[in-house]
Amino acid sequence: MARRSRLFNRFIRHVCDRQVRTYRETGGRKPATMRGIPVLLLTTRGRRTGLLRTRPVGYGRDGRRFIVIASNGGDDATPAWWLNLRDAPVAEIEVGGPGGLTVLKVRAAEATGEEYERLWRMMSRRHPVYLKYKKMTRRRIPVVVLDPLTA
Repeated sequence: MARRSRLFNRFIRHVCDRQVRTYRETGGRKPATMRGIPVLLLTTRGRRTGLLRTRPVGYGRDGRRFIVIASNGGDDATPAWWLNLRDAPVAEIEVGGPGGLTVLKVRAAEATGEEYERLWRMMSRRHPVYLKYKKMTRRRIPVVVLDPLTA
């Protein structure tokens, strides 16, 4: 698959920025899902700029941990948020719930080995779109574990 155009990427950034604003304004009730996958807001520090970047990201739960898939919609390019997390693994998430937004500091790590396989199966069973994304790209799609740093 070819990389997406700059114009398309600019459009996606605009859509994501609107989603972030709406998510915060509604306490996470809108958009609560993307393609049926629950959404959280992930704030990372840009690896080149040092600026904070917030993106809506689909997630699942594994106990107290949050699991996110760095699929980038099946594109061959790795999502910037994952590149940022690899350089600076401590980040912040905002998760909507009945009482509004919960904000947590998290430490990110890439799942490997058996844990990767188990979490990939769990997420792709819940959300089969990840299997479609896997077929669309030549890269191995990372499974990222976001472990809360607070209770």
